[in-house]
Amino acid sequence: MQQPQPGSGPAAQPQQSQQPQQFQQPASHTQQWAPVIEAHDLVMDYTASMARAQAGHGVTGVMPAGTGAGYASANPAAAGPGAIQAGQPSQPAQPGFAMPTMHTLALNHVNFTLREGETVAVMGPSGSGKSTLLHALAGIIKPTAGTVVFRGTDLSHMSDADRTKLRRNVFGFVFQSGQLLPELPAVENIALPMMLNGVPYRTATDTAILWLERMGLRALAMHAVG
Repeated sequence: MQQPQPGSGPAAQPQQSQQPQQFQQPASHTQQWAPVIEAHDLVMDYTASMARAQAGHGVTGVMPAGTGAGYASANPAAAGPGAIQAGQPSQPAQPGFAMPTMHTLALNHVNFTLREGETVAVMGPSGSGKSTLLHALAGIIKPTAGTVVFRGTDLSHMSDADRTKLRRNVFGFVFQSGQLLPELPAVENIALPMMLNGVPYRTATDTAILWLERMGLRALAMHAVG
């Protein structure tokens, strides 16, 4: 059987890349892989706020060395007045209020990217910074350092009102604590964000009833929450 000669026919062409096909998107599909939200080098350090809280309650030292104060030691400007430096023995708390021992560096140079159609689970033990990361991504809190960009817009350049509208109209945010108003029944708690956005009461509550029916909770529409 005659072997193909080099340079003749398809057999002489270079092999195609073995990279998985999903990473070889045509130019027409580039947009769907563009980042929806990006976080770059996020830092959330609560050292200064903890120091202010301690000062406000007359506490001079209740944070043992090695529980987050080391970051303040490396960054004296972030420590604020009254902060304990790493390696210093903790002083006895003054009578009145004692701050609980806790880590003050919740996010340590975190990078995060979410693309169109992706589902990401953030997992970790209690106190590892999961809620802090989500709050920073949603613009609820401002990180000590780093940036959060949503569809090309830096959230730090937006007003608080604009960030609130973003959470209300563009993406959903389910709070761990529920954030429900005990004064309102379930149906009005569901309708409230729509009414804040200008939807009439009747339309908002009718829509809320439909969602309760879909979830099999129609009978609880007029029940108080909690």
